[in-house]
Amino acid sequence: MKVTENTTAAAHTLSKGAHGAASGLAAIGSILAASSCCLPVFPLVLAAGAAGTSAFLFAARPYLLAASILAIAYGFYQAWRTKKCERKPSVFSSVVLWISTVVVIGCILFPEAMANLVAGFAAK
Repeated sequence: MKVTENTTAAAHTLSKGAHGAASGLAAIGSILAASSCCLPVFPLVLAAGAAGTSAFLFAARPYLLAASILAIAYGFYQAWRTKKCERKPSVFSSVVLWISTVVVIGCILFPEAMANLVAGFAAK
């Protein structure tokens, strides 16, 4: 019986770390989608047919920014809840959460600069 309880507790602990990392990665994904209206990468890669994607994502930018902020907030909530349960959050999920927070804040405050940075990396 103890083996089952320990296995369940270990699986629950692993899922907590995965939630924090997943919310950070989701935030980065949505902020990249929000910033893609400034990126010429999609129209170049996907030709003229993808130019409409840029216009659609520009219209959806406020919603994508809100999704990014909510994903970051959920990640911090998960980290807080993990600490409240007297567990140590995984280093990987903490690093991903903080990096995604910096990326999201950078993309919100400086969207064109971040888009140029991503376009520069994509061109290489």
